[in-house]
Amino acid sequence: MVVIPQRSGGICFRHPAPTHPAPLTSIPSGFMLKLSLARPDPPVSTYTANHFAAAWTEESATHTLVRTTMPNLKIVYLELPAQDLAVSRNFYANLFGWTFQDYGPTYTAFSESGTEGGFNADPAERTRTPLPVIESQNLEETEQSILKAGGKITLPTFSFPGGRRFHFTDPAGNELAIMQRE
Repeated sequence: MVVIPQRSGGICFRHPAPTHPAPLTSIPSGFMLKLSLARPDPPVSTYTANHFAAAWTEESATHTLVRTTMPNLKIVYLELPAQDLAVSRNFYANLFGWTFQDYGPTYTAFSESGTEGGFNADPAERTRTPLPVIESQNLEETEQSILKAGGKITLPTFSFPGGRRFHFTDPAGNELAIMQRE
């Protein structure tokens, strides 16, 4: 295989004509694949890298960068399911030194963990898996964006002490929540 640098900053791979018996799937003589490896800046973390996705353009066989995230939407809270609040509270307080604030008999919020979060022990309301909660400045606009992107609303907007939120699933079935503070 021959690597040919391109003026555009990309690389062109050229496969010469085979000089050996062709394998089950042979590559035709002179086959070319052109990739553009250019990006605005190299990522400094996976967070930066996840802001971009490669989009394949068949006509030119190049990769183009496309922005896929909405601005100002970050995970700010993690809600965990619990069977028994006292057991969960004691476990995390003793193990990690987290502090807790109770909100009724079935919910307690934790802090001093690096990320704020809570334990939901209400069998009718708790999720089966951890629930990342993302903050939005405009709940309704974010909901429409999620629907347009292929997400599904699983719990309509409701109020809680300090704001409003709704739950949704992504195309892989992961459940997340979007919240807006009051």
